[in-house]
Amino acid sequence: MSPGTGAALSLLAAAADAKAVAEIGTGTGVSGIHLLHGMRPDGVLTTVDPEPEHQQFARQAFRAAGFASNRARFIPGRALDVLPRLADAGYDLVFCDGDRLEFLDYLAESLRLLRPGGLVVFEGAFTNGRTVDSGPQPTEVIRVRELLRAVRESQELVPSLLPVGDGLLCAVKR
Repeated sequence: MSPGTGAALSLLAAAADAKAVAEIGTGTGVSGIHLLHGMRPDGVLTTVDPEPEHQQFARQAFRAAGFASNRARFIPGRALDVLPRLADAGYDLVFCDGDRLEFLDYLAESLRLLRPGGLVVFEGAFTNGRTVDSGPQPTEVIRVRELLRAVRESQELVPSLLPVGDGLLCAVKR
């Protein structure tokens, strides 16, 4: 994750006055640290990843960054298996950095999870410049294009594409 992308995540979490954030794709915890920096001091990050070792790295990174253990909830598993168990309208922000082939499914789950005025953010909207390339593209690029179209055409969302890192697709739920 680029420093600019991290700074944008912190800003978005702060702008949303986020107390409850769901993250799809824990990774090593870099994005989670940026989200936690922008969240309210009493906020909790719920982070989902199919790889338990990723979550262990993130847990250590959060602790090293000075965050109390009660600031993050780690749920191992596939996002599309875990997300349906999370509370409807219980989140201020949902950050999606998981499997790009599942982005449209993440969008549907995010709309259910977000409160009105909540924010959904997708990392990698430019797919390393391939989103706008007119040549034949792999399935993941086609799926990102479908996501961009769905967000743009949704009457339920107010979208923006931020040109930081590999692109952050952001949308506020009406």
